[in-house]
Amino acid sequence: MRKLKMEVDAYMSKNDENYKFHSTFGEKLKCEPCILGIDEAGRGPVLGPMVYAACFCPVSSKEDLANMGCDDSKVLKEEQRETLFEKLNAATSDFIGWIIHILSPNYLSTSMLSRSKYNLNSISHDTAIDLVKTVTKLGVDVKEIYVDTVGPPDVYQAKLQRIFPQIKVTVEKKADAKYPVVSAASICAKVCRDKVVNEWVFSESPDIEKNYGSGYPSDPATKTWLRKNVDRIFGFPNFVRFSWSTASKILETEAVKVIWPDDDEEEGDAASNTPAITSFFAAKKTQEIRHAFFRNNKLIQVESF
Repeated sequence: MRKLKMEVDAYMSKNDENYKFHSTFGEKLKCEPCILGIDEAGRGPVLGPMVYAACFCPVSSKEDLANMGCDDSKVLKEEQRETLFEKLNAATSDFIGWIIHILSPNYLSTSMLSRSKYNLNSISHDTAIDLVKTVTKLGVDVKEIYVDTVGPPDVYQAKLQRIFPQIKVTVEKKADAKYPVVSAASICAKVCRDKVVNEWVFSESPDIEKNYGSGYPSDPATKTWLRKNVDRIFGFPNFVRFSWSTASKILETEAVKVIWPDDDEEEGDAASNTPAITSFFAAKKTQEIRHAFFRNNKLIQVESF
């Protein structure tokens, strides 16, 4: 757990950014064909990051991994997950490797609310693809991939197979309960996310209490914490995924309402007789400013400097 703590501390020092790190691993993983499993933790909560993880081992060591007792992290208690993570970490010098990618709450929200929408499924797919590419760049000979699905399994599997035509891809529902290598990835992701959530450093104020419950939108403790920690001007701390409906509804009622002047299309609005914004920079002696934004803000055309 020492390495994980160091990496989580490093992430905390810049917790509005994403952060990716991996274990050490032995030469066996570079010399033998390997299997790789991918899973995530924290897809649904309104608080904290989403964490993706991949675990990999030689095909010849599949039984050794299965004998470690890995299972879907959701059915294990916290102590069991941490014990299994310790076992996985201890085996990194022998036959196991892992890689983790922490996706910050701020990144998730700004991506989903950007002008060109980047939804959670696309974010998840791209993160999984990046993990596979990173592991192969590290020299691991990946021959089989097992993934817990996001969206329709057949569509996701076809997408991954097109990108990695030389690798056998299997995408299934509940893969974390069927394949030990996915279960191992699930444990890595969950243990890391729990550590981040429990040790979160609030850059906005050290006095913010951490009694935020499970972080899921349906949790009354989480809803209470959100209402208590919304700023009327600045909104929520970076710990909150402000694009989630639970958070956005609170912002609508608790925060100061912001009204933005209408932005017209660059070519102007023929129906309202509003000129294009570029027309205000044309070399003309006079130009009437019709749009209310310019009148209300007392803006006039400048003819000389």
